[in-house]
Amino acid sequence: MAAHTDIRAHTLLYGCMGLGGGWDTRPYTAADVQHAQAAVEAALAAGITAFDHADIYRHGKSEAVFGEILARAPGLRERIVLQTKCGIRLPGDDLPGHYDLRGASIVRRVEESLVRLRTDVLDVLLLHRPDPLADPEDIAGALTSLRSQGLVRQFGVSNMSGAQIAHLQSHLDVPLVVDQLEMSLARRDWVEAGVLVNTPSAAENGFTPGTLEFCAAEGIRLQAWGALARGRFTGGGEAPVNRLVAELARRKGTTPETILLWWLRRHPAGIAPVVGTTRPDRISACADAVRRAPDLTHEEWYALWVAARGVPLP
Repeated sequence: MAAHTDIRAHTLLYGCMGLGGGWDTRPYTAADVQHAQAAVEAALAAGITAFDHADIYRHGKSEAVFGEILARAPGLRERIVLQTKCGIRLPGDDLPGHYDLRGASIVRRVEESLVRLRTDVLDVLLLHRPDPLADPEDIAGALTSLRSQGLVRQFGVSNMSGAQIAHLQSHLDVPLVVDQLEMSLARRDWVEAGVLVNTPSAAENGFTPGTLEFCAAEGIRLQAWGALARGRFTGGGEAPVNRLVAELARRKGTTPETILLWWLRRHPAGIAPVVGTTRPDRISACADAVRRAPDLTHEEWYALWVAARGVPLP
């Protein structure tokens, strides 16, 4: 069965940043392909059919390994949604790491990603980070060209505020449908911003107020990278929040990983978590987050939040 090509229909994504070997320019190995294959198969078995990439992940090896997996599995491409990102340039050739959203660069990076992924079209392209030197009209030309050529179906951004998205969208004919942000029970500034208004802590929060509300009003799907908080709350431990996660998982007949993903999905902003672990057992532990609606009461959701904060709400 073909995957739903509108990325906004997907409630969970698999993040491929961990695939492809090390963060160096050495070629990937057969073992790296086997490792990636196991992760992809676990994601598919868990009901995840959207896969998130970026051109910089493992210096392009994440996309290349995934492309090899697609080449080995006829029909798989039609069953999944492929999303990748561009706009970050890693340090090298005596240049610092920087951002590059020049139109010609966007088009070139997409063409390179298509080759590595061994596909003719990207379902979704995200602009990875804001580029202060970017010309919105130049970006608009690149995105329009990519869509008219049939190379990209949908567009979005990553790590941008509502105001930045609104400014960029005002120059585009194509809609932006995704904003991917770091969001988890550990990274809570996005939800804290809404309750710290009119408190002394508001200035310390750092998250741009109004971003969630803007995305909801404009039909932009929020995606949460780092959703499992790198295992911080799911490996046992005696911290109150770890104990609560484990207890809720036992009570609901599910896994600690699912509890963390349900906490994100329970928020009315419509958050689609991105699961980035490469361990098949932890990927499998996320299956209930796809198959079951978030089974957290109002009070349980708040109990997790307050336990993670370590201090009462204002």
